[in-house]
Amino acid sequence: MKENSHKTEFMQFMLAVPISLVVFLGLVILTFIGFSAVYASRIYPGVYVNDIDLSGMMLEEASQVLAEAYPFADGGSLQLTSKEEVWEVQPIELGYVVDPTISAQKALNIGRGTWFLPNLVEIGQAWFNGVQLSPVAYYDERMAQGYLQTIAAEIDQPVIEASLALDEAEVIVKNGQIGFELEIPTTLDVLEVFMSQMQRGEIPLVVLETPPDILDPSEQAELAVEILSEPLVLMDGDAEENILTIQPADLAEILNVTRVENGDDQSSIYQISLNETLFNIYLSSLAPVLSVEPVNTRFMFNDDTAQLEVIEQAVIGRSLDIESSIVYINEQLRAGAHEINLQFTRLEPDVTDDMTGEELGVTELLTAETSYFYGSDAARIQNITIASGQFHGLLIAPGETFSMAAALGNVSLENGYAEALIIYGDQTIQGVGGGVCQVSTTLFRTAFLYGFPIDERHAHAYRVGYYEQMWNGSKDPNLAGLDATVYVPIVDLKFTNDTDYWLLMETYVGNNSLTWKFYSTKDGRMVEWETSGLMNVVEAPDPLYRENPDLEKGVIKKVDYEADGADININRIVYMDGMVYFADSFYTHFQPWQAIYEYGPGTDVPETDPD
Repeated sequence: MKENSHKTEFMQFMLAVPISLVVFLGLVILTFIGFSAVYASRIYPGVYVNDIDLSGMMLEEASQVLAEAYPFADGGSLQLTSKEEVWEVQPIELGYVVDPTISAQKALNIGRGTWFLPNLVEIGQAWFNGVQLSPVAYYDERMAQGYLQTIAAEIDQPVIEASLALDEAEVIVKNGQIGFELEIPTTLDVLEVFMSQMQRGEIPLVVLETPPDILDPSEQAELAVEILSEPLVLMDGDAEENILTIQPADLAEILNVTRVENGDDQSSIYQISLNETLFNIYLSSLAPVLSVEPVNTRFMFNDDTAQLEVIEQAVIGRSLDIESSIVYINEQLRAGAHEINLQFTRLEPDVTDDMTGEELGVTELLTAETSYFYGSDAARIQNITIASGQFHGLLIAPGETFSMAAALGNVSLENGYAEALIIYGDQTIQGVGGGVCQVSTTLFRTAFLYGFPIDERHAHAYRVGYYEQMWNGSKDPNLAGLDATVYVPIVDLKFTNDTDYWLLMETYVGNNSLTWKFYSTKDGRMVEWETSGLMNVVEAPDPLYRENPDLEKGVIKKVDYEADGADININRIVYMDGMVYFADSFYTHFQPWQAIYEYGPGTDVPETDPD
């Protein structure tokens, strides 16, 4: 019985639980229905929009509250700034709008979804914890972009490089301009942050600033004005004399205005400098006049002391250093100088005054040869004296091929030469320098008989009596073919000093004689030579007579001299220490030469040579 009693109690309990639950749920539903009825058109408690409590408000009321709370769109003020400029704008002008009605509707929708339980949860969450909502805003970026583009039209300006130019002697300068560009995409990002937070205040515009490579060329412009304020005077510092004066207008034509990097900051500046190509032409035209060839000391060998004595001091040479001059002139121009020294390279001679015969290898007389010129007139002797003096004390370097024409220089009246008989073409005429071939012939024989290699030698067109004279005035036909003519600069006499020593030459003009001496160090050479003598002799043609209206009647004057033609071959063997060193030969062809007489008008011409 007791067991049955317990079963009955348990059954009663199990029936009571569902009934309680049903009763509870019913009470909840009734409560919810009542709560919902109270808030049927109102926002549930605990619903906020940005901390604004909208609990229990109708839609219109909430919308009004939010409209008053958020006047940002059309009542807010943003200040867009760039440097000292300010643009005041309302967010609505930038496309930003806060919608209070939609925001209130969003708050009213809390707890009013489709499903009961989620609604119950939302209502409970709002009641116990509160629900925060953001106001609904619209942002049309296109409007903001359009507004910024209107500002950009005021801000933007292109980069303008400064310019510097020369117009004759006038300096034309224009300053540069910094470039500005409103960076619209970046500025839009900044605006969006401000408006999403509905902040009022100052918003710096993002402006890109691009400076020109050269903004202000005034410093270089002032330098250009200074450079062109006076003529440029190029000076020879050694002689302290004015070489060339360039007037400002001409100077402007050879100046360049160029852009160059300015140190490590990678900026640029204008630089004033010479146009090197044009200025090189200027200086190249001056170089030959300003350059000085170095000249070796001239010595005389003292036969008594066997020492050298200076007779002409060495000349230090120089050459115009065009490249260094341009660099230096550029530097001095930029420093404000107007008188600037040209730059030269010092050229030292090979032989200087302090050198000794032992150093040069000039220790003894090698050989001396003498030629004779009996019957020469004063003009011819004058020319022999001047020409031979060009070689007195002259040194020839070891291994050097000596050019007589180069050492002789210009044969002219200005250099002291007189007019005397010369061979010109097919006749003998008066010409400047007649007699110089006496000098070349003497030098040829000296080099020939000592045994130096002869590199160039030219015979006369016909046999000249002077070159076959003996010491007593008589003639030796065996000397025929040992002559040499020089006609500067076409016909030359050259020989090579093939020794290891310097060769010193001395010349002495005596009474109807010219002696040529070689001094150096003997190297064991010896010369053997032989002549074929006169071969294939052709007698001179009969004399030619021609009238000269400048001569008086009865006067007959001989103006050219007869000479038989012939061929001559001379062979030479040069020995060195008893061994054949080299051998050579010299062939000469003399033309038969006609005597020519001139006579005055009306003169009886003789049938035979009057001589």
